[in-house]
Parts: sequence; C-alpha cells; structure tokens
Amino acid sequence: MQPTQTPAHPKAKHSFTYWQTSTIIGLFVGYSGYYICRTNLAVATPLIITEFSGQGMNKEVMGQIASLGVVFYALGKVVNGILGDFIGGKKVFIIGMVGSVVATIAFGLGTGLAIFFAAWAINRLVQSMGWGGLVKTTANWVAYQAYGRMMALLSLSFLFGDIVAKLLLGQLIKMDIGWRELFFVAAALLTGIACVSFFLVKNRPESVGYQSPAVNPDNLFTTDEHTEKPQSMKELLLPYFKSLPFLLMLVMSFGLTAIREAFNFWIPTYLFESTGFSEGEASQFSAAFPVFGMVSILGAGYLSDTLLKGKRGILIGVACIPIAGVLCLMGLGLKDEVIPLILISLVGLLVLGPYSFLAGAMSLDMGGRKGAATASGLMDAVGYVGGTLAVWLTGRLAERSGWNSAFIVLAAIAAFTAVAAFVYYLTQEKKKNM
Repeated sequence: MQPTQTPAHPKAKHSFTYWQTSTIIGLFVGYSGYYICRTNLAVATPLIITEFSGQGMNKEVMGQIASLGVVFYALGKVVNGILGDFIGGKKVFIIGMVGSVVATIAFGLGTGLAIFFAAWAINRLVQSMGWGGLVKTTANWVAYQAYGRMMALLSLSFLFGDIVAKLLLGQLIKMDIGWRELFFVAAALLTGIACVSFFLVKNRPESVGYQSPAVNPDNLFTTDEHTEKPQSMKELLLPYFKSLPFLLMLVMSFGLTAIREAFNFWIPTYLFESTGFSEGEASQFSAAFPVFGMVSILGAGYLSDTLLKGKRGILIGVACIPIAGVLCLMGLGLKDEVIPLILISLVGLLVLGPYSFLAGAMSLDMGGRKGAATASGLMDAVGYVGGTLAVWLTGRLAERSGWNSAFIVLAAIAAFTAVAAFVYYLTQEKKKNM
C-alpha cells in the first residue's frame, strides 16, 4: 500500500514500513480507546435514569446531555482540527485522550444534573481532538494512492472501539457493577491505551529519517506538497469555503452523522424498551450496529477505489435510498426480539461505509498534508450539528410520541441526504473520467 521509501538520513534504524505500521497500529488502538470513554454514557443511560429519576432525569433530559456533548464536540472539531494542522497530529491525539480520562472521572463522581451536563460537554470537547489528529498523522505517512484503503482500515477503529466498549461494559453491568464504577473502569482503560499510543505513533517520517510520501495533486493546497504547516489562518480556511464540492460534502456529512449519532446513542435504550432484553443484554446486542458497519466500511472503500474509480458521491446517494426505507419500517413499531436487531443491522450496513468517506479519504484528498485535519474537522463539525439535533430530537420524540415518530424523522433526513449526494454526483463526478 506504500511505495518503497529510501532513508533521508543514513542513521535510520528501521524501515519505513516498520515505522508506518507502528504508527497506524498506534492510531487504530488509540482511537478505539477513545470510544470506551464515549460509549460508556449510552451503556449506562438506563441505570442513570433509574437512579436520578427523582431529580427529573428521563430520556428527554439524557438526550439533552448527549446533545450538549455533541455541540461541544462539533465546536471542538473546528478548533482542534485547525490546532492539529498547526502543532501536529500526534500532540492533539494524545492530549485528547488524557483530557477524556479526566472528564470521565469527573462524571463518575457527579451527584447531580449540572455536573453531568458540564463533565460530558468537556469530555466531548477534548475527544474532538482524536480524529483530526489521526487524519493529520495519516496524511504525513500514507501516499495518496492508498488514502481510500488506509482510511477504511482506520475507520474500523471507531467501530471496533464501540463494539468492544458495548460488549465489555455491558458484561460489567450484567455482573451488577454500578454506573460510577463503569466510568472509572473506562477511564483506567483509556489511560493505558494512551500510554501505548504515545510510544507507537510517530508524528511524521522525517522524525525517524524518512521523507513523507506524495499527497493528492488535486488537493486545495497545491503549493509545496512537502509543507505540513500552513502559514496563516486565511491560507488554511479560505480554500474550503470557496470550494463547491466541499460545501456539498458538508451537507452530506450533516445527514449521515445525524443518523449515525442517533443510533449510536439510543440503540441500547431502544432495544431495552422494545425487545424485552435486560439493560446488559440490550447493550451487548446493540453491537450489531457497528459490527455490520465494519463490513460496510471495508466494502464501500473497496468499491469506491476500484469499481467506481473514486466516485464516492454516487455510492452515498444510492445507499441513502434504502436507509430511508429501513427507517420507515422501524417507524411501523414492530416489536420482537429479532426484527429490531435485523433492522438496526441493516442501517449499520448502509450508513457507516458512506459516512466514513467524508471525514476520511475525501478530507485527505481535499486537504492534503497541509490542511487534512482542518478539512476533517470542518466536515465533522457540520456533521455533528446534525448529530446534535438528531440525538436531542430522537430522545424528545421517543419520550413524548414513541420510537415510531423518531424513526420517521430520521428517514426524512436520509432522503434529504440522498438528494444532496446525487447533486454532488451530477455536478462534480459525472463529468470526470476517473
């Protein structure tokens, strides 16, 4: 996946492939670890609602806590994406993990709604450093010809982390561990993972005696391809807001992130209320969503690089049509132990592959080495605006009108996203011979 590299310094101790592999493993493990201190709230939600119901805690309030977190996550994506392009990917990647550990412990010590709101908002703010740091570091280590495949591999990290977190934390709940202890265990695990990533990840090849590989020649920063750091904020930001393809990508990110965030947060509670599963079983079965998402990411990455020759917009548009259909079926209110699992699995299969393009390979193509973290940050920031609305609105509708109306609204979002994707294809991809 990587052209052979000649050492830029005669004292290079290991091959380029050795350091590249070490860095990719560190990024994968590290970003998987981020999810242990993110998925924990979704897993613990039924327990927290039960304990604090006397203080007004219910699904709507929990949705507000989660939505506030997504707001701070979206804001952090912009700020920390820019920060990553200026100070380096590894630094923000590690700092984000350390900050998340502190915020998770604070939440676990909380005794009221105000602390829960504040601690979760801070946690999501520092967690926003993770993906931008990963993308920035990847831009330094991977040749542009391998962006799609490498980002598909790295995108599995957030699904792998989500699956492991749901299975592990769900098992702890089945062992009657309290939600506070659940948060402390999550913080301890992420501390260990941060230490591992610190030693495995190298910020750029030059630090170990190699040159960085070539970036996509069609990126928005077409000056010196070996320049990693932008010279000014204007140089960094202006090209994005003058680019029609990038603006259309932002619309797609809004819709797909809305659906993803709504499912990520509410699946355990939905399964608990709709299937008769216990809290722990609902958490574990909710792992079906990211499991099928892993298949989706690998399949979509392969199709877009080979059969579609990089035309990812059409794949996003085609996927959104059946997504809307499946969500409409969920809106019928079918109750069973099997049917809801099948439907959430289908949504994972259809959503997560197209979703992974936007802040992954497509952001690398647009931003190159100089602006990759910012491209990814802007893409995710707009996406998480959609996520904020979706998490809050899903909780509100589920509390007041039932799950049926919540899924119908998500189906409408999927249809809107399909329209944006087809416009992107017709105006940007159809005319290109790729």
